[in-house]
Amino acid sequence: MELRRRLTVLAVTIAATPLAFGGCTADRKPGAGPADGQAAAPDLTVTPTDRAREVPITAEVGTTVRNGKITAVRITDDKGAQVKAEPREDGSGWVPTAPLKPRRSYTAEVTATGDSGTTTTRKTTFTTMPKSTKPEITSTLYFAGKRTYGTAMPVTVAFDPPIPKEVRDDVQRRLFVKTNPPQPGAWSWVSDGSQVYYRAPDFWRPGTTISVRAGLEGLPIGKDRIGDSDRTATSKIGRQVALEIDNATKQMSVLRDGKVVRKIPVSLGKPSTPTSSGKMVIMEQHQQTTFDTRGSADPYVVDVEDAQRLTWGGEFIHGAPWSEGDQGNINVSHGCTNISAAAADWLMGATQVGDLVTVKGTEVPLNEGNGWTAWNVSWDEFVKGSALPVPAGLRPSPSAAPHPGAVAGGSPAPAPSVSGG
Repeated sequence: MELRRRLTVLAVTIAATPLAFGGCTADRKPGAGPADGQAAAPDLTVTPTDRAREVPITAEVGTTVRNGKITAVRITDDKGAQVKAEPREDGSGWVPTAPLKPRRSYTAEVTATGDSGTTTTRKTTFTTMPKSTKPEITSTLYFAGKRTYGTAMPVTVAFDPPIPKEVRDDVQRRLFVKTNPPQPGAWSWVSDGSQVYYRAPDFWRPGTTISVRAGLEGLPIGKDRIGDSDRTATSKIGRQVALEIDNATKQMSVLRDGKVVRKIPVSLGKPSTPTSSGKMVIMEQHQQTTFDTRGSADPYVVDVEDAQRLTWGGEFIHGAPWSEGDQGNINVSHGCTNISAAAADWLMGATQVGDLVTVKGTEVPLNEGNGWTAWNVSWDEFVKGSALPVPAGLRPSPSAAPHPGAVAGGSPAPAPSVSGG
């Protein structure tokens, strides 16, 4: 099966390193210290440097403080309007909640307070660069707002063209995820840079609210490209559902809260077009769609109902009344999971985008990036794909791994024509 990736996404991550814009403001003289008997005033630096020009519209107010902590940050534009900003988790900077405007001046006033109550205030004014004429890298955020997703739903950002390895850290710093209740995770890049996934060590807890921002608009990406857009979305995690498909038995087990609620006979891909084995995620759901493989070695056009996408390459679970006599007995499909029309209709009401689907026992493994493959590797392998350090304490629950349907812990569709079988 041909792997089809029409990916157009940019992503951003919460940084663990302070920001720097070429300098800092400070008014203390080198070597100056507190007078005898007086507590040291906080030592505070702020970026961008005062009077800096040509600053990207993705600028953040970076702060470094010794002998105290940041107690106030105020950012205003050249008309006196306040700019909303949020602190990074590590306290290294304040991130405006929307991109700054080109060719505008901004002032940041930052106050730090020491343990004794002594304060230090720094002010910096900088000017943003004109609107860039560099070509944009197209980004797509596969996490829509006001939806309910399954417990295996990764936050996925796709890029066209892919992000080179040497600049992935800059992009990842501009990808932000918040969860309520807190369930921290990490980003991991597909090796070719076409996608980046965010997930927690364990599956999401039902009822969790996830807020995402891919703040890439105007972000310099290498020397020749910039980010295309600033995207945000907030959605919730729904009930615990997982599917297990076993080629040996030709059966699908549907699990809810870790318990099997139904078994469904299946027919998988025939030997010439085998179904992939691995951990996948339901990517989209269609009550009706058309599989069109004209131009391939095995061309056909067929209308199908109750289809759920698992891979970019065209593997779906769908109703296949034409193969009901084979389901549970023999594989005859072009790589899809065929089930009866009645079972497919029922399954559409039982599942949601983001549910985990595990297929085992077929002739070929699931390829990296062929769909949302964030769960197809161990946590230790997953975090190796991060372009930034991952906290050492961020690990799966030490308890025995729960069944996928009992976790411990739709999205926009691509443009290409649909294939399946």
